[in-house]
Amino acid sequence: MLGYEPCNSGILWFYRRQSGNAEDAQLTPVLRLGAGACAGIIAMSATYPMDMVRGRITVQIPYVGLNFAVYESLKDWLVKSKPYGLVEDSELSVVTRLACGAVAGTVGQTVAYPLDVIRRRMQMVGWKDAASVVTGQGRSKALLEYAGMIDAFRKTVHHEGFGALYKGLVPNSVK
Repeated sequence: MLGYEPCNSGILWFYRRQSGNAEDAQLTPVLRLGAGACAGIIAMSATYPMDMVRGRITVQIPYVGLNFAVYESLKDWLVKSKPYGLVEDSELSVVTRLACGAVAGTVGQTVAYPLDVIRRRMQMVGWKDAASVVTGQGRSKALLEYAGMIDAFRKTVHHEGFGALYKGLVPNSVK
């Protein structure tokens, strides 16, 4: 296990120093447990940030990709069509570029938001009272189980309607 041997050696060194028995002291099961816990903390500290990044990238790639595509398309359209005097010398003003970014962000979030809703619902399935929360207003206490992301989409739309995929979109957009 990554980090176990250094933790084991460190705890053993400290234990021998404290006990005054430099050579014969061995780790007790409790101290071995401490060394294992120490190694677990080190391993989680090393891997958790990578796991978090992986999770965020998985969810945010559709949003980010769509955001850039809409922004560039909108910007190109504005430069070519020059509506309302928004373009000067084939350049967009700062305010116009900010508006393009806001529109692109809104479109990207609106399109990608159902994926986030489904991801959260699939995470909640393991929670004891998730069924009453997910199915809305506590009307149904039926046990929810999803076979995968497509099944979660299908069940959500079937039981609650298409609008359920966008629950919380407005507060999330304001945030």
